[in-house]
Amino acid sequence: MTALSAVFSVLSAAAVLVLLVGGYFAHVTRRIAREAERQVPALGKFITIDGREVHYVERGEGPPILLIHGLGGTLHHLRRPLMEEFGDGYRLIAMDRPGSGYSTRGAGWEGRLSEQAHFVHRFIEELGLERPLLVGHSLGGAVALAAALDRPGAVSGLALISPLTHFEEEVKPEFEALAIRSPLRRRLIAHTLAVPMSVKNSRKTIDFVFGPQQPPADYAVEGGALAGLRPGHFYATSTDLVALEHELPRLEKRYGELKVPVGILFGDSDRVLDHRRHGLAMKGKVADLDLEIVEGVGHMPQYAVTAKVVTFIRRMAEKAFAGRQ
Repeated sequence: MTALSAVFSVLSAAAVLVLLVGGYFAHVTRRIAREAERQVPALGKFITIDGREVHYVERGEGPPILLIHGLGGTLHHLRRPLMEEFGDGYRLIAMDRPGSGYSTRGAGWEGRLSEQAHFVHRFIEELGLERPLLVGHSLGGAVALAAALDRPGAVSGLALISPLTHFEEEVKPEFEALAIRSPLRRRLIAHTLAVPMSVKNSRKTIDFVFGPQQPPADYAVEGGALAGLRPGHFYATSTDLVALEHELPRLEKRYGELKVPVGILFGDSDRVLDHRRHGLAMKGKVADLDLEIVEGVGHMPQYAVTAKVVTFIRRMAEKAFAGRQ
């Protein structure tokens, strides 16, 4: 056997091994995704907007409040217990952002904040919501800010929970697995390694997101966490993270244009987003900012101090809808 043929044989064997390993992980991914869909099926309504299927839930009657979840989340992050304990007097709507949960994304979507803001407005139009209050959690806060700046007259106010407000050039170690710039590589990983690795690292991830608090005991199913164990969800989450660099730095410079009531609630023990950079730094940038910092609470105050979050949103709703009720 010549040296060239020996090299070719080694490369061929390596290629076969890669295919076998990839095939194995693809099979495992499909199995986990099927089980996730069985345990956490879609529980809301669907509406088709610009060719995309959007999954959402709603409850109550009154002035509309639209809740927008964060990176890697689903509508469940704002549905339970927040919507369930909110009380009467308002129409609450929580949707899966395109690509997340059971909402589809479609081709050509880059996950940019301008795209997401435009889609929020299309959702508002299709549901006939009259100038809703936008409640945004984490990345959903950046989406809400972009939506309010994109069309100032279309929303009545913003109630932001642990919001992303400023671009961070360095990706936190916990997010490094999501920072995949190549769409092709992102798709390959989404359908092979991402889901099994998410299962393996689930305890570490939950501790990072919820800490210093713990998630509810039923978070996996009733909290919708298992719905994230699907290739499409990972692909969308990675896409959204990578896209932030395109528009968030410019968005930061426009916060002074906001004319609607804006409130921010942050936990001072947030491990995901520093309350000083993303909360306190907004003082002076937004006129009459309603800023509340909660001691000892992490990135998920809607779970940790639900009653306090309800009070915060209701306070912002009263400001936003003054004269309408």
